[in-house]
Amino acid sequence: MKKSTYLSMEEISSLPILSGTSISEDGKNVAFVKKTANWKDNNYRNHVWIYEKDKGQSYALTTKGIECTSPIWSPNSRDIAYLSQVGEADQIFVKSKNHNSAVQITNEKYGVSKFKWDPTGKGFYYLAQSKDKNSHDDFHHVDNDYHNNCLFYIDIAKEEQSKVHQLTDGVNFHIHTFDISHDGKKVVFMATPSPNMKDFINGDLYILDIAAGKLQKLNIDKILGESVCFSPDGSRICYAVSIREKDYYKGHIQDSTLEIYDSNNGERIQPLTDFDSMVIPLRWTAKGILIRWQSKTNYLIGLLPEGGAVEMLSEDGFIMEAAITRDGNHLAYNKAVTNEIFEIYLDHKKLTNENSIFKDKLKSNREIISWQSSDGLEIEGVLSTPVDLDANKKYPLLVVIHGGPAWASFPIFSDCFNEKYPIEQFIEKGFIVLEPNYRGSSGYGNEFLKASYRKLGIANYDDVISGVDKLVEIGIADKDRVGVMGWSYGGYISAFCSTSSSRFKAISVGGGITNWNTNYANTDIPYFIRMYVGNNPWDDPEIYAKTSPMTYIKSACTPTLIQHGEKDARVPIPNAFELYRGLMDMEVDTELIIFKGMAYGADQPEVKVAIMKQNLMWFSHYILGENMGDFRN
Repeated sequence: MKKSTYLSMEEISSLPILSGTSISEDGKNVAFVKKTANWKDNNYRNHVWIYEKDKGQSYALTTKGIECTSPIWSPNSRDIAYLSQVGEADQIFVKSKNHNSAVQITNEKYGVSKFKWDPTGKGFYYLAQSKDKNSHDDFHHVDNDYHNNCLFYIDIAKEEQSKVHQLTDGVNFHIHTFDISHDGKKVVFMATPSPNMKDFINGDLYILDIAAGKLQKLNIDKILGESVCFSPDGSRICYAVSIREKDYYKGHIQDSTLEIYDSNNGERIQPLTDFDSMVIPLRWTAKGILIRWQSKTNYLIGLLPEGGAVEMLSEDGFIMEAAITRDGNHLAYNKAVTNEIFEIYLDHKKLTNENSIFKDKLKSNREIISWQSSDGLEIEGVLSTPVDLDANKKYPLLVVIHGGPAWASFPIFSDCFNEKYPIEQFIEKGFIVLEPNYRGSSGYGNEFLKASYRKLGIANYDDVISGVDKLVEIGIADKDRVGVMGWSYGGYISAFCSTSSSRFKAISVGGGITNWNTNYANTDIPYFIRMYVGNNPWDDPEIYAKTSPMTYIKSACTPTLIQHGEKDARVPIPNAFELYRGLMDMEVDTELIIFKGMAYGADQPEVKVAIMKQNLMWFSHYILGENMGDFRN
């Protein structure tokens, strides 16, 4: 009999991911997107799938080698619209579930980014870049080289020359998200002055009266989220918003709540002030507002009725997306439960069987553990162990630190999110793996979210090392064989461990911040840094030095692998060069690997596998004593 094995790195990189869930208004059909790896072309391909309740089966609606995403059912539940690439631009296509041919609707030069059906079914509202680029042809201006997203309407019944109407200008607004009132008479949208990330905190809400061409700015002096929806009668809108005014967050970590604006009287209310989590409104139905929020290591959904308490629609698991019918009677979502990847559900019945990929495979066990940090704060984390865990054995321990920091690690089969660290291979090699939800992680309440304020790195290190100490104390981890790794903010904490601790045998810093001064000057989100440290580097250089790994470079002694995307705008590459030069000068074993053309994440399966192999080799060599091999093969 063939011995069972864990998933290989290639298999992990090929795991299907289900997203883009959409439900038809009659509640009978679900559309979703399935992402799979194409090893021949070294890319990933998204295709639209449909589940028909009457047939009791799912099938691929799009099958050719063309990217297809964002399915949305027509108001009459007969047709499906989606985005598909034409050249390098996404255009709207419409296809009936009963016909093979698809009709191209738009022909935008720069493509369509988001769209919605007109409630009458006679056309589409969509976002596309303005025709005029805000730049000068002879030079590159950092803050003025972009196209703004405008709102367009296309009437699919009219003649070619008159069917497209531009509803907003391309100078004053870059629209991120929008919704249409149920009667089709108004549009609400969230827009910023430009698409530059530095402008995101300057977003505003606008209501457009389509027939009158009248635009109303709501003057909400708070930071807005990227979700907004109309009430059934069109008189109110619901949106995610910061708790305090914008200016406060120039030097403080953002927290959020849900807000409702009444256009009849200008009144704004916050119905969930005792709800200690960021809440995302998804759709306002006849039965209430469908909302989604994180509760520790679960992502849940519920209905918020008029003047009532939230009705829970899920109890556990990670619901990535959810869609609901206008009457509130039918619900579809994609969810992963502990130790599994995502599946599609309709009215709480599972429709897909993607987890069959694990048949005859070994799979690590994931569980939630908790411990106290050095200051008594309770920290949780996900512990992954082998199926045949020996309670009398001390295992080498690897710590994988999530990015964010306002994110978390989850007990689902997290390779759906964690594309750079091969947890299954680490387990197969004999390691156990801890993923700590350090202070600053989301899902544990606003106070926990803000608990790392002006203590970046220092407090995060305490949270990580106290988790290591907990596993050593209970006898499962070998204190002399511990490694740590992470990407982005997780890479920052790993870099902090590299330059300020001798507790680890090996470290991997992926896309990590190493010097907050350097990152502040180069990143596309400098406002984020000010939120967490309270000021800019010119007015408070001490806090930037105190929380920067490079400040402690003379203490570095741990072999450190550095991996970085060449085109990373969030954590630009000077961070990697600075750490590498410092470690070289300190004569610490180090390797710097730059992935050409890569930004924050890898969009090629071969690159994902390369990143994972390098980490497996690094920790196997320095902790298990195996030969290194060649990093570049």
